[in-house]
Amino acid sequence: MEELLTNPATTVVDVRETGEFAGGHFDGAINIPLGIIPLRLDEFKAMDGPIVVYCRSGNRSGMAMNLLKQAGLSEVYNGGGLQDMLIYQN
Repeated sequence: MEELLTNPATTVVDVRETGEFAGGHFDGAINIPLGIIPLRLDEFKAMDGPIVVYCRSGNRSGMAMNLLKQAGLSEVYNGGGLQDMLIYQN
């Protein structure tokens, strides 16, 4: 995970709700809540490089990863929960 997160081509996506994101998030992450991922698949497909998704516990990000892989994206990784991600933040 550390290698992915230090790769400048990696996009980090917080799939929590906007209020959760506003309360704190991984530096550089963008917020696309799980429920609207199907509406924004074109945006995901336009991302260059790997995609790391995370949420509060790793459950929603696991669902997001599966949705994105079913949509044809291959380089999608579940970063787990926010606390898991923060250990990699500088």
